[in-house]
Amino acid sequence: MSVFSTTNTKPLMPREIAAGMIKDTQAASVVSRLSGSEPMRFGNVDYLVFNDVPKAEFVEENGEKSSSGGSFTSVTAVPHKAQVTMRFSEEVKWADEDYQLGVFQTLAQAGSDALARALDLGVIHAINPLTGSKVAGWSNYIGASTNAVTADAKTDADDQFRNAVGMLINQDKPVTVTGAALDPAFSWELSSLKVKDGSGATSQPRYPQLGFGTDITSFMGLQTAQSNSVSGRPEAKDTLLRAIVGDWTNGLRWGVQRNIPVTLIDRGDPDGQGDLARKNQIALRLEIVYGWYVFTDRFALVKAAAPKPPSGGEGR
Repeated sequence: MSVFSTTNTKPLMPREIAAGMIKDTQAASVVSRLSGSEPMRFGNVDYLVFNDVPKAEFVEENGEKSSSGGSFTSVTAVPHKAQVTMRFSEEVKWADEDYQLGVFQTLAQAGSDALARALDLGVIHAINPLTGSKVAGWSNYIGASTNAVTADAKTDADDQFRNAVGMLINQDKPVTVTGAALDPAFSWELSSLKVKDGSGATSQPRYPQLGFGTDITSFMGLQTAQSNSVSGRPEAKDTLLRAIVGDWTNGLRWGVQRNIPVTLIDRGDPDGQGDLARKNQIALRLEIVYGWYVFTDRFALVKAAAPKPPSGGEGR
């Protein structure tokens, strides 16, 4: 358990400290950037889904009208609560008040970023960010899609991307691909590709507009968002997922059912780590309740090849 205290800042006190804190910034939710949220009441939310849309019929004069057919079923967006609880020594609060460090504001923002990443890790991987493990009983997530392309050394990253999009478009009922989520490792691969001529690769970048692939917002005409949450890192072990293409408009329905204000707690044991007053500590808590449902058949995945197991060990 980590407890924020003045220990790390003690060498700087009582000298003036620059406003704000330096934190390890990670890209927030790709889900929220590619798929707009919608208002949701708390609890299970049901959506009607057409299995077979009605078909129109031309009827000539005196002709009889037939049944237009069409059927529907329902799916359910289920609520999932995420929370962040951070402990501090009371001295941090006093130092924050006296030196205007902005500690609480910065950590509250960091907690908000953590909740945004939790949305990605839940919707894409069904992973609990704190433990890095799959959440038992969660089966509805983007990574469960059976539409998948596995990378190989002979296929360039852009062709892997095209093949994934093609899986969705080349169907009897084509899926409208509206966007792509990329892991930074995949973005780097795309930005590193070179133009080829008759003798092989040249030194000319194939996609110069990507730069070093550090913040891609558009690729091949698709809205694009980038984050290492696509591969589940660093919260979890690498899932090998590198890119997700699909219908982010209609293939994912999600919303915020409850956004609980930041709470400052100075009594009790809010996280099972002992009484706050006894330990001379306070806690900051942020909570949110998401609801979502994923139509997994409207997404396609690009996956890295699984690493080869090591060859026989010593002594064999």
